[in-house]
Amino acid sequence: MTPAELLIDAFDRVRDGAFAVVDGLTEDQLAHRVTPDANSIAWLVWHAYRVQDDHIADAAGLQQVWAARGFIEFFDLDLDEDDTGFGHTSAQVARVRAPADLLARYVEEVHAQTVAWVGGLKEADLDWVVDTSWEEPVTLGVRLVSVVNDITQHIGQAAYVRGLLGGHVSV
Repeated sequence: MTPAELLIDAFDRVRDGAFAVVDGLTEDQLAHRVTPDANSIAWLVWHAYRVQDDHIADAAGLQQVWAARGFIEFFDLDLDEDDTGFGHTSAQVARVRAPADLLARYVEEVHAQTVAWVGGLKEADLDWVVDTSWEEPVTLGVRLVSVVNDITQHIGQAAYVRGLLGGHVSV
């Protein structure tokens, strides 16, 4: 297995988990917050894939799916184009409402752009420094693992919330 194949497998698994989390839920269920300031399933899935979209597009030199394919308009959240959800207030979290099919389409299109680019990476590419703003510069390999870790955590949180709603999901 090549490093690219390993990364694609990781991204595939998270994508499959995201699909399972939103499958069959109503927009109200997706927007449900277990406490007044908790994150909803819709926000967790949206945020996970905004982060993946942002970070992968930046590293790959691509335009984000969010803007390039009209998702910024489809979601109609009144947010800046580069907003990924970091630091969102409770009110901003509450604004992220979307039907399951829209969330799933965004997940799939971000995933498709990600694996198309990751599939062309060579082992040596993983040592390329993509961010020098940290004390220890961040390599592409570290960035990709960081993205997988972040989206896995958010989809796991969304699965937990779905379980609280009474819907079992295997991620």
